[in-house]
Amino acid sequence: MGANQWGRRIRAFRKLKGYTQVQFAQKLGMSVSVIGEIERGTRIPSTDVIDQIADLLKISREELSPK
Repeated sequence: MGANQWGRRIRAFRKLKGYTQVQFAQKLGMSVSVIGEIERGTRIPSTDVIDQIADLLKISREELSPK
């Protein structure tokens, strides 16, 4: 899957759940710049990061996955 597709889905769900990038990054224990890179599509998240994001957002990995 392309980085842009992951980034768009992650950003949409993050906003839907009411997190700012700063809050989201803090909850995940990551820097805001890494979250920004993922959301802009310049960094592909690892499997572990995808799982952490899905857990934080309380959604399944399949829901987060680009179609």
